[in-house]
Amino acid sequence: MQEGVVVVVQRRQRLLIIRRAAGILAGGAWCFVGGAIEPGETQEVAVVREFREEVGGRVQPVCRVWVYGHPDGALRLHWWFGRLLPGELRPHAPEVAEIRWCTLDAIEALPDLLPSNLEFIRELRRGNIKLPVRPVAGCG
Repeated sequence: MQEGVVVVVQRRQRLLIIRRAAGILAGGAWCFVGGAIEPGETQEVAVVREFREEVGGRVQPVCRVWVYGHPDGALRLHWWFGRLLPGELRPHAPEVAEIRWCTLDAIEALPDLLPSNLEFIRELRRGNIKLPVRPVAGCG
């Protein structure tokens, strides 16, 4: 089973979302920052590395907030809330085509949102996932 991490960060009551670059797995899809846990890596180290690799920023892992298991059993994603540290974010072009800060409503409305990400948003709205700071649901 492949293990991965997903990083949820918040700024001004909006969450960071990315559109994956064309030519990679799920190219063109919208999702949160994340990727595979490398051999010998902890989840926390993977959170920091993936965030730096994909958007060029720094993040401090705060807590794991959810675990998603793909229905076929081949993938498990560990969702982490991270504290964004000062610095500029820049999409890493080979992996990330675009970054946006979005409300929950705006994320849910994105075309080609990865199914696990949509499930995360829905579980968050239901109150089944608790973030240290609650994002605004509206303000579209």
